[in-house]
Amino acid sequence: MFIDIHVHAYLFDSPPQDGHTQFPTPAEVIARQDELGIECSILLPLIGPEVYLPQSNEEIIETCRRYPGRFLPACNIDPRGIRNSTKTDFSVWLDWYKEHGCVLIGEFMPNLPFLHPLVQNFFGYAERSGMPLTFDISDQIGDNYGLYDDPGLPQLEKTLRKFPKLTIFGHGPAFWAEIGQLETPGDRCGYPRYPIKEEGVVPKLFRRYENMWGDLSAGSGYYALARDPEYAAKFLTEFQDKLCFGTDMCSAKADVPLPRFLIDLKESGKISSKVFKKIAKENAIKKLGLPNSNCVE
Repeated sequence: MFIDIHVHAYLFDSPPQDGHTQFPTPAEVIARQDELGIECSILLPLIGPEVYLPQSNEEIIETCRRYPGRFLPACNIDPRGIRNSTKTDFSVWLDWYKEHGCVLIGEFMPNLPFLHPLVQNFFGYAERSGMPLTFDISDQIGDNYGLYDDPGLPQLEKTLRKFPKLTIFGHGPAFWAEIGQLETPGDRCGYPRYPIKEEGVVPKLFRRYENMWGDLSAGSGYYALARDPEYAAKFLTEFQDKLCFGTDMCSAKADVPLPRFLIDLKESGKISSKVFKKIAKENAIKKLGLPNSNCVE
């Protein structure tokens, strides 16, 4: 029923990270997939040194090799890596990972501004690779992870304009909070629960830029919809061709309410079966080039 474009797992035992997060094993993820009706998932490496013990792309590729049909690999590179220079050519690594089956770049989450020269340099090579990129985002620099942008997401918009052939999946609280007009700028750092009285910058970016897509995973994606189900139905219908289901599962016991929420919208007639199928799996198949993968029946 679903293809999950955003999940995490560690192949090898590791202690809890960032003080509390115990990432699941691949077997634990598969068990939850079966419960939730998820056919397969895109496995994203966590390389951000700001908060997680870095995970190698090679571990992700090996995990997918061991569990064929259940996972497909994403790759990730920190823009400060490999010389910490704006002259670094990332194409050698990105091309190699693509040749080894990677279908996505992410979760890209250095705690640097979108317009930082190192980040912009990396985006150029990401665009050249032809793989989409999923970012995480922060409302601050320091004591956090994720790309920084200002209220209204002007740096993201400049990036979308500069790299029109790079599909960018928006993800994270400071992105999804702006689905509606914020009552205060501080609402960017959490999950606003109030109804959407006036649309925010996110739907405007979806309309304006062909390369702006949405990763509906995690609390940020779920609460962006659940805070106002009536608006959610309109949003999902309007942008049915640019949204993908995901969970951002970071724990074997994580609460994952999005599947039931989307099913309820379909069963109540608030979204059509066509819209549901696109968001649940068809958009991921098309955008990530999965038709010939053993992850797709």
